Amino acid sequence: MREMIKMVVVLTILSCFSGGLLAYIHSGTKERIENQVLEFVKGPAIRMIFEGATNDPIVDRFQIKDGDIERTFFVGVFDGEPRGIAFETSGKGYGGDVGLMVGIDVKENKLLGVGVTTHAETPGMGAKAQTDPNFAAQFRDISLEDPINVNQDGGNINAISGATITSRAVCAATNEANDIYKEFKDQLDDQLKSFKK
Repeated sequence: MREMIKMVVVLTILSCFSGGLLAYIHSGTKERIENQVLEFVKGPAIRMIFEGATNDPIVDRFQIKDGDIERTFFVGVFDGEPRGIAFETSGKGYGGDVGLMVGIDVKENKLLGVGVTTHAETPGMGAKAQTDPNFAAQFRDISLEDPINVNQDGGNINAISGATITSRAVCAATNEANDIYKEFKDQLDDQLKSFKK
C-alpha cells in the first residue's frame, strides 16, 4: 500500500512539473507561432488578394470584437487610399472546415478576391480550392449585392470538378464574410481612416 501511495505522489509531482513546463514553453513561443501562422499560412492569401497594394497588408491590420471572437482585419492601400480589407472566415467542407481569407473593396462594395488558408480536403480534388488559381479568380470583382453560389445552386461559380462540397464551403465562407462586412461597415470605415497615407 505504501508503495502505491509513493507511486501516486511521484506521478502527481511529475505531471504537475510537465504541465507547468509545457505552459511555460507555450507562453514563451505563442507570439512566434502567431507570427509564423500569419506569414506562412495567411500571408500568401493576403498578398494574393492585395496584389499591387502600396503597403504591407500583414503589418497594417486592426482588430474588432465580434461577440466572443476578436476578428483581425488586414488593410490594403492602393494609391494612398485604404480601399481594401481582408479577414478570415470558414465554411464546412468535405473533410472539415475550410478557412478562407476574403478581400473586399470597401469603396465599390465588391470582392477583391479570396484565398484558402487552411483545409482538410482530399488532395488532388478539394485541395484544388487552395491551389487552382482559376477557381479563386472567379471570385474577383463580384458585387456583394447578391449571395455567391456555385452553378448547381443557381450561382455563377464553377465548382471544382469532383469537389462540389468544397466549392460550396468556399461560397458559404464568402457569404459569411459579406454578412460580417455589412454588420461592421461603419466601424471598418472609421478604422480605415487611420491608414490614409
